[in-house]
Amino acid sequence: MKKRTYIAAFFFGAVLAVLLIFMKLPYYVTMPGSAQKLTPLVHVEHGDRDAGAFMLTTVRMGRANVIAYLLAHIRPFYELHPVEEIKQEGESDKEYTMRQLELMEQSKEAAIVVAYRHAGKPVSYEPKGVYVMNVLPDMPAEGRLQAGDRLAALDGRPLTTSEQIIDYIRKKKEGDRVRIAFVREGERREVELRLKPFPHHPNQIGLGVTLMTDYDVRTDPPVDVDSEQIGGPSAGLMFSLEIYNQLVEEDMTKGHNIAGTGTIDIHGQVGPIGGVSQKVVAADRAGAEVFFAPNEHGSPSSNYREAVQTAKKIGTNMKIVPVDTFEDAIRYLRSMPEA
Repeated sequence: MKKRTYIAAFFFGAVLAVLLIFMKLPYYVTMPGSAQKLTPLVHVEHGDRDAGAFMLTTVRMGRANVIAYLLAHIRPFYELHPVEEIKQEGESDKEYTMRQLELMEQSKEAAIVVAYRHAGKPVSYEPKGVYVMNVLPDMPAEGRLQAGDRLAALDGRPLTTSEQIIDYIRKKKEGDRVRIAFVREGERREVELRLKPFPHHPNQIGLGVTLMTDYDVRTDPPVDVDSEQIGGPSAGLMFSLEIYNQLVEEDMTKGHNIAGTGTIDIHGQVGPIGGVSQKVVAADRAGAEVFFAPNEHGSPSSNYREAVQTAKKIGTNMKIVPVDTFEDAIRYLRSMPEA
């Protein structure tokens, strides 16, 4: 009898363990990641190397199981996010990963342009294609287009930027048909789609795709940025600072370890990101002395204000610096004393 009881208890425990570990809940859990020095990732030909370091910060994220769900309620800086908050409607894991990598690529290209312009070095950029990043369910493009397709023409008009598509469709009305030529796996194809309203935005019509313009950036001297393992656009600001630091003779770090986060566009504008509190924690653990945070033009709910609150909670001496533009960061760096 006891033997049966032990066997039953063992199997019950095994089943419970499987459920706790492998059963996925409709949430993602995020937590502080790491702060990584950018010098090994950025290589400007004959670039200057300095004593200090710029660091990008990351957030760890994964699909929540029961254990992670419980931990998120008791551990500081662990956060739960519903699946729909992370993924776009109808987005597959493949599409999500592709979207994050493409966003990083776009941010990296903008960082290169901004850094070279401010350093007075030759740089040019030309659009070389419009790519599908995501397809919404119950919209015209579902089942016809997919993530990774390059859109070549719209009603016979060649395409080079996503703005061209948006501007063209804006002049159309519900029910109008458009012909789209696209390239998939090297093969040119064509589909005709009827425009319809978005489910949650009935006053807007479209195809139901998220698009990205890919740019061909050329520089002198050449630069190589290794971002293959990094997803999302949030490292844009820090990439631009590291590239700039290698282009100019002066040491912009002045011997300090400087972390931060924020998107950047080709005009040098810094945008907000998610998980700023977790990135502050990661930067503090890595010994950063300064942390750049998007100021969002003084918004009460800005990344900067959240970063300041987090810095107080963890009792760090790290200086939190608000930035709206690339120039804001450069001005602060030039005002710093030497380490």
